[in-house]
Amino acid sequence: MKKIGLIGGTGPESTLVYYKELNSRLNKLADGKAFPEIAIESIDLFKALNLVANEKYSELTDYISDRIKNLENGGAEIIALTAATMHVVYDSLKPKANKPFISISGTAAEYAVSKGYKKVGLLGTIFTMEKDYLSKAFVAKNIEVITPPKEDKEIVHQIIANELEYGIVKEDSRSTLISVIKKMQEESGIEAVILGCTELPLALNKDNCPVDCLDIMEIHIQKLVELSSVSE
Repeated sequence: MKKIGLIGGTGPESTLVYYKELNSRLNKLADGKAFPEIAIESIDLFKALNLVANEKYSELTDYISDRIKNLENGGAEIIALTAATMHVVYDSLKPKANKPFISISGTAAEYAVSKGYKKVGLLGTIFTMEKDYLSKAFVAKNIEVITPPKEDKEIVHQIIANELEYGIVKEDSRSTLISVIKKMQEESGIEAVILGCTELPLALNKDNCPVDCLDIMEIHIQKLVELSSVSE
């Protein structure tokens, strides 16, 4: 197995899922006889989000690229960010990585193409919904991306920032998220919804979403499993 390097901490809950699932799935592929080597550079969620909010992208790039170097120096052969919001600087980070640097958005867009989707909704932090760093990978593949109206964006962002980032899942908040998705389905005809924050699967899944869910964390993790398990 190739050693995996993760930039985590944004937030801790999703980082835990990455670690647990990568271990479980790669152990299963090894018939229970091996576990993967995984290194995690956990960055400060609040510092990172503050840099995003103030559009200090150069500083954010420097902050994360230092962690990429640490992972590479520690022997990581595949590197990934565990948060969609940090992909706001993915294009700036990629040239700084000397090992395969696996994009959440690119991987999810490839999956959407395989499913034949033409119009999808997008939920995530306010930055993810208002910027194009996640949606542009879908648009490049001729998939239309719909986001909620401004007031709904604010509600979704608050649920993520104040609850899900801390592992808190409230039933009324879950219902609110489902209502936002239903509205996009009824008003815009979305065929699926991108869970564009790696904490959203704590509240939403294929069993409660009114449309198909594109769980970017699940898709990303499975891609990392595939890449790690491929022999040279």
